[in-house]
Amino acid sequence: MSWLSVLVFLLLLSLRVEASVHYYNAEKFYAKGNAFVVHGGSEGIYSFAPNHNHTSLAAANGDSYIRFERIKFCRNKDFTNFSSWPIQAVVFEVEDRDTIGGSAYGGQRAVCCTGDLAKLGVCTEGQVIHRPSAENSDWPQVFGVSFDMDDEEAVLPLKSIQITKTGMYNLYFIHCDTRLKELVVEGKTVWKNPSGYLPGRMAPMKIFYQFMSFAFVLLGIFWFSKYARFWREVFPLQNCITLVITLGMFEMALWYFDYAEFNETGIRPTGTTIWAVTFGTVKRTVSRLIILIVSMGYGVVRPTLGGLTSKVVMLGGTFFLASEVLEMVENVGAVSDLSGKARLFLVLPSAVLDVFFILCIFTSLSATLNKLQARRMMVKLDIYRKFTNTLAVAVIVSVGWICYEIYFKSIDIYNERWQNAWIIPAFWQVLSFSLLSVICALWAPSQNSTRYAYRDDGSDEFDRDDTTLTLIKPSTVSSKDFTGVPEARPVQGGSNTISNGGDLEEDKTE
Repeated sequence: MSWLSVLVFLLLLSLRVEASVHYYNAEKFYAKGNAFVVHGGSEGIYSFAPNHNHTSLAAANGDSYIRFERIKFCRNKDFTNFSSWPIQAVVFEVEDRDTIGGSAYGGQRAVCCTGDLAKLGVCTEGQVIHRPSAENSDWPQVFGVSFDMDDEEAVLPLKSIQITKTGMYNLYFIHCDTRLKELVVEGKTVWKNPSGYLPGRMAPMKIFYQFMSFAFVLLGIFWFSKYARFWREVFPLQNCITLVITLGMFEMALWYFDYAEFNETGIRPTGTTIWAVTFGTVKRTVSRLIILIVSMGYGVVRPTLGGLTSKVVMLGGTFFLASEVLEMVENVGAVSDLSGKARLFLVLPSAVLDVFFILCIFTSLSATLNKLQARRMMVKLDIYRKFTNTLAVAVIVSVGWICYEIYFKSIDIYNERWQNAWIIPAFWQVLSFSLLSVICALWAPSQNSTRYAYRDDGSDEFDRDDTTLTLIKPSTVSSKDFTGVPEARPVQGGSNTISNGGDLEEDKTE
């Protein structure tokens, strides 16, 4: 199966759930111990806020609830000749997870009440075992419906559960009747926070992307003002940086609008999410390619990549596909975390490619620094050293944060720290923006921008790569070729004269 087919399949698969409005389209029950279950959803929900300040958004009215709408269970008509045990909806806060299930005489823990437990009088056979929470005797919430003789459908009563305690809430549909074969659930549930329909762990991201949009606007003002002022001195690398800033501005704005609409309607706008994911993936791909080709000396000590161009493009295309698939599945219509195996399957290709990028970048940087030092190109050498130090710091910080992320997830198996989970993805956005800001400062358009660019006038003679590059010297040079070379002008003042003379001498050396 091709990458494109996998992308389309995973995209369609992820569209089954629309944010905090959870739809169940003939979801089948699966065996879990001695029970049969369907996971209805898991979300962080803040407690009901009766004094919440009303805003223009109808969704931000302080209400906090889980509402069941048109939930029905359907069985095959070939298995309708009996009255069933109840199919129950179980809603509990993650701290009360131990109140679900039990065991007889210290044996294996079971979700469904067995005959032995029923004899002890602690539960009713065929129903979910549950005990009242120590903090609130009304929790967990357990209610259900049974099939009567010859019924093909059983409809769960409409119900709205008010949330009075902030926490991570889980919903499961459970039955204990082995005779209910091919049972499915249909309908929807609506989960709501006081400030809107955004799940609790996603709510801070709306504010975060608002600030990031503002930060990109400030960076754009700085860069585009320099670009407009010194547009005659701009060289190709600076055009690439302009593209990355533009992509970043679109990405941040799209993410903000995605979360804003999601929060107001409860249904994630699929189109906006896809565009946000795609712009973000393109930005990350272009950013990595720019860092790689700059490390290889493109536009600074060599005019082209020669035979390496196709390999660089192939690497970028592969990274784009791997990242796009991962981001689509994680964001388009998704609420609950991916299962460990699925996430590992999707993360590994991107992680391996990132490591490969880092190795290529630092290997190329080492070679470029050696060439610059050997030719005594001190201006370019200085900027490349700053660039190398910046990348080294970014890699060290990234490795440290990955270790923290692994630690955070290893101690938060049940998502009890959901209120701080937004910091993990936000950090990567901040680190990426910081690295882009440093690059913008190093290569900002200026009156002397061309000093950092490759000059095809014979003074910037570079080493040949035996298999990839060839140096072709033109037979004739017209006057047009010298229009981009600045004309030497006398400079008044002793110190300035020495400084400019040094620059000119360095250019001749280069």
